[in-house]
Amino acid sequence: MLTKKEQRLRRSRQTRIRIATQGVARLTVNRTNLHIYASVISGDGAKILASASTAEAEVRKELGAAGKGANVAAAQAIGKRIAEKAKAAGVEKVAFDRAGFAYHGRVKALAEAAREAGLQF
Repeated sequence: MLTKKEQRLRRSRQTRIRIATQGVARLTVNRTNLHIYASVISGDGAKILASASTAEAEVRKELGAAGKGANVAAAQAIGKRIAEKAKAAGVEKVAFDRAGFAYHGRVKALAEAAREAGLQF
């Protein structure tokens, strides 16, 4: 019997393989109960070109006194931020890697905010 985490990682493996064959940068997402993290990783997987998370001091201030990083509003803020950072690093097109998480809720909010801010995937 696989644990919940093992099941998620198993789901993510196939996506990573498919993205690797495309040779484009990937926007990868990780969510925990307290925070959401996003990174743009180079096509060969060698370098992190941009990253953003609700754990950053700047973002926590932006989110207010509670500094909640585990809601849809926070995910949207991170989506926008990662798109801006990726563009600054010269990345326009990415492959979305949800790392086995359901495309729903916070993950979906982050993806849509990144799309609106001009990232293509």
